[in-house]
Amino acid sequence: MTILLSILFLALMFLGMPVAFAVGVSSLVFYLTSDTIPAQIGVQRIATATQSFPLLAVPLFVLAGNLMNSSGITDRIISLARALTGWITGGLAQVAIVVSALMGGVSGSAVADAAMEARILGPAMLRQGFSRGFSSAVISVGSLITATIPPSIGLILYGFLGNVSIGKLFLGGVVPGVLMTLVLMGTTWRIAKRRGYRSDIAAFPGWREVAREANRSKWALLFPVFLVIGIRFGVFTPSEVGAFAVAYAVAVGVFAYRELDWKRVNDALRHSVHDLGMIMLIIMLSAMIGYVIALERVPQNAAEWIVGVTQNRHVLLSMLVAFILLLGMFLESTVIVLLLTPILVPIVVKAGIDPVHFGLVMMTATTLGSMTPPVGVAMYTVCGLLDTPMDEYAREALPLIVVVVALIFTMAFVPQIVMFLPDLLM
Repeated sequence: MTILLSILFLALMFLGMPVAFAVGVSSLVFYLTSDTIPAQIGVQRIATATQSFPLLAVPLFVLAGNLMNSSGITDRIISLARALTGWITGGLAQVAIVVSALMGGVSGSAVADAAMEARILGPAMLRQGFSRGFSSAVISVGSLITATIPPSIGLILYGFLGNVSIGKLFLGGVVPGVLMTLVLMGTTWRIAKRRGYRSDIAAFPGWREVAREANRSKWALLFPVFLVIGIRFGVFTPSEVGAFAVAYAVAVGVFAYRELDWKRVNDALRHSVHDLGMIMLIIMLSAMIGYVIALERVPQNAAEWIVGVTQNRHVLLSMLVAFILLLGMFLESTVIVLLLTPILVPIVVKAGIDPVHFGLVMMTATTLGSMTPPVGVAMYTVCGLLDTPMDEYAREALPLIVVVVALIFTMAFVPQIVMFLPDLLM
């Protein structure tokens, strides 16, 4: 029955049905045709999925990210990034990557970050002579950093579903996020050097100018510090961190920067409702299929099959990463996390792999699918805003995607990259 359910789901996706409804319809068909499970159970699973205290972190972080984008934080972060890297070969392309790293501590959403940069930095990159494909690729793939550095909505979902410490996941994302920033900047520098793309400013403006811009951005830069310290010392739980983030964004926008008025608050609320409608609908309808997967013993059967294939955890990790990378090209990252986390966490724990380590590897590989053809959400968002043909984007994004994939496998084989800060601080 699970196979028929999967075929129906893929067929609906192929016909263009939105992911949430494809999941819901295929799950509902199972309940309606089942002789042993009443259809009312499916409705109960939908309601149960919403009654989770840890899941409160998702809407709170989405709202906090939109409030921070409306409070003047984004403009100050771009100014700081330009002072830090605008003088390097590649100029605005380097700025876009550093902005993603700095925004990682603010928004937690790769698609939101990509859309923001495409609107603000994209036209400026085109005016400076960057090709549309290269501009779109740098902005889209660079937004992956935002989903790695805490607070990341994907890590919150993974921690909630896999019963893994969200505090450790947040700490574990810091070093991979920094490394990803460096490898993408290096690859961008090499491409820009070969093509003759110029820098945005003539020379390094000096540390005094950097310090001035950092001071203007200090409230944005301090937020992830407060977040990590608060979780580490038990001041608040991940759900309470979300509430703190909303209050912090309002306080910064109203009292520090004095740019957050009722109109901007209303815009932030409207964007948040739109984002959460999509996310929560997927979560609720995925609860039905999650129950079916558990009932059909898919996790146990998958564990037995994979363990039967190999006992080597490096080979196991390689198989899982390759599978997730492939799946991410066809399914939205939230759906993959909701469907696979309950299945894969028991497998990796049984194989002796730390679930925090695997969570960062899985989330990075999953989110990369948002930047790759054929159904990448971030890719379509950026290409739509910059009017970039898909074939041009694919060519320009390939070298950036290759170095990110290499980093993902490095993270898989060198767990200390992920576990250094969690082991040190927790």
